[in-house]
Amino acid sequence: MRKLPTLIISLAGALSLASQAAHAAEVYSPTPAKISGVTNGVPPSDAIILFDGSNLDAWHSVNGEQQADWTLADGVVTVKNGAGSIKTKQAFADMQLHIEFSPTAVIAGEGQSRGNSGIFLHSLFEVQVLDSWENPTYVNGQAGSVYLQHAPLVNVSKPPGQWQSYDIVFTAPVFAASGALEVPAFVTVFHNGVLVLNNVEILGATYTQRPEYSNRCTPYGHTTEQDCSGRMPITLQDHGQVVSFRNIWLREL
Repeated sequence: MRKLPTLIISLAGALSLASQAAHAAEVYSPTPAKISGVTNGVPPSDAIILFDGSNLDAWHSVNGEQQADWTLADGVVTVKNGAGSIKTKQAFADMQLHIEFSPTAVIAGEGQSRGNSGIFLHSLFEVQVLDSWENPTYVNGQAGSVYLQHAPLVNVSKPPGQWQSYDIVFTAPVFAASGALEVPAFVTVFHNGVLVLNNVEILGATYTQRPEYSNRCTPYGHTTEQDCSGRMPITLQDHGQVVSFRNIWLREL
């Protein structure tokens, strides 16, 4: 019984050390910024609005610096066949991107010839847009895929003519000063609220014989090589088919 006070003191000391260790792990700054979340389709308060239905001021043609020449009507922008792809005027690196799209309700063609467009992150890496409702094609080319690289985990496509959404988290590639790749790009995609790509590694640029990275590249739709080691625009593809877009915004990460 005489040893009891010593035991109590030892326990109290151990608890004090544990409490100190716990407090040492607590972080109080910097304080995360306070923003409003997505409410009834309204973007977060820190979002960069790329298209709100009113104009295409944030976009221009990939063929030059002229204004984007897609069809704008009723708060929706629709691919104009032959007008060429369009890209953002701003360039971005890591991002959270929200975009809503609707392949035409008029079913014409099959496979890759039905509701085909694409979202080129960094103007190089394509997340496929396609009418994949009861429309068989190669799985790494259906909606929700990183084109010709990663098939989606599931097919969440809606019938043609209905609005669908992608929420994309993109981590841009990192290049050393020498031009060598240090870290490849990664992407996570939610299609209609369902996870279809889970932080997959992008193997390289779309539409090369073998996907690869280079600090010098020719972005999609361009004809000349340029520096691709830093921030890059987002490109929406003109694939010659009727696809509409609305409510496009992003948050830089």
